[in-house]
Amino acid sequence: MIAEGPALNRPPHIVLEPRVLSSRSLKPVVLGYAVLLAAGALLITACDRQTADPAQPQVSERPAAKGAELAGTLDRTHKGSQLPDFTLKDPSGKELRLQSLKGQPVLINLWATWCAPCVAELPTLDKLAGDGTRVITVSQDMGQPEKVGAFLKSRGLSRIEPWLDPENDLAVQYAVQTLPTTIYYDRTGREVWRFIGGHDWGNAETAKMLAEAE
Repeated sequence: MIAEGPALNRPPHIVLEPRVLSSRSLKPVVLGYAVLLAAGALLITACDRQTADPAQPQVSERPAAKGAELAGTLDRTHKGSQLPDFTLKDPSGKELRLQSLKGQPVLINLWATWCAPCVAELPTLDKLAGDGTRVITVSQDMGQPEKVGAFLKSRGLSRIEPWLDPENDLAVQYAVQTLPTTIYYDRTGREVWRFIGGHDWGNAETAKMLAEAE
């Protein structure tokens, strides 16, 4: 696992609120028992943002029911937002300007190697990319981002590309608080929806969701 640190130890009645992203750092806030029920589903289906410490700690999560890590939520509140003018790099230094993706529907997926729901959905994203959908996966790993490509290769994921966001700048632009988050754009570069949490990108529901950009 990349950028792995010691697990956060906390009593079972303590959970972590999704972090609020500031320019370069993410501050965890500890909540009490009063919000446990409201936050429980989030802990199962998505990972909280990590701190800016180079050795990112792995979030300690309660065991999830089978398939629960792929039970995220659809968000249409940003519909119509423009594709950001942002340039990504891969481990070799190759660049990709997001604005250049206009002209085709595209999924932009923010993930991290320490995030269990992110890793769980990667095989279905890889298959989706192989079926002709443009999928841009952007790693939020901060400790050793150059190893993201090897992480993907070790799992036989050959179609998705190891784009990097080691300073979390793109996540800040999107105001992302949980991982994975996947944003879908139409051919004009306008946001159609975003999916917060893990998802099975190979099911029938996905086909209907992607058809919205047609």
